Amino acid sequence: MQNKFMKAALKCAQKAFEEGEVPIGAVVVCDGKIISRGHNRRTKRQIATAHAEVEAIEKACKKLKSWRIPECELYVTLEPCPMCMGAMLNARIKKVYFGAYEAKGRSMTDQLAVSNLLNHKIEVEGGVMQEECASILSTFFSQMRERTKQ
Repeated sequence: MQNKFMKAALKCAQKAFEEGEVPIGAVVVCDGKIISRGHNRRTKRQIATAHAEVEAIEKACKKLKSWRIPECELYVTLEPCPMCMGAMLNARIKKVYFGAYEAKGRSMTDQLAVSNLLNHKIEVEGGVMQEECASILSTFFSQMRERTKQ
C-alpha cells in the first residue's frame, strides 16, 4: 500500500519537475484513499511556504472542513523540512512517510515528530521508495547545473 501512495506522490513530483520546480510531491491519505495532492510551487508563486506538503495539507483540510485531520497520513518524496513538519503537527497528521532522506541534514524530522509540540506526536517512516524519490531530485539538479554551465 505504501508504494501505491508514494507512486502518487512521485507523479506530483514529476509535475513540479515539468514546471521547473524542485521535484517534491505529496499526497494526503484518509481511510486508504488519496484525498489531496500537492507539489512544490515556490518559484512559480514566489511564496516561501509553497511546499508540496503544505499545499496537500491545505487541500485536505478544505476537503474535510477541518484544520485538524488526525485520521490522515501524508506521503512525501523528500524528508520534510521543519516548516512542513510544523504544518503536519498543527494539522495533527497521524503519520508521515517519506522517500528520500534530506542529504544535508536540515530536516529535524525525528526530533520534531516526537517533541510533543501542540500535544501531538507524528509517527515517521523514511526510505519508502527511496531510490526512485532520490533519482528525480538528482536528475533535476544535474540538469539545472548543466543549464547553468551553458
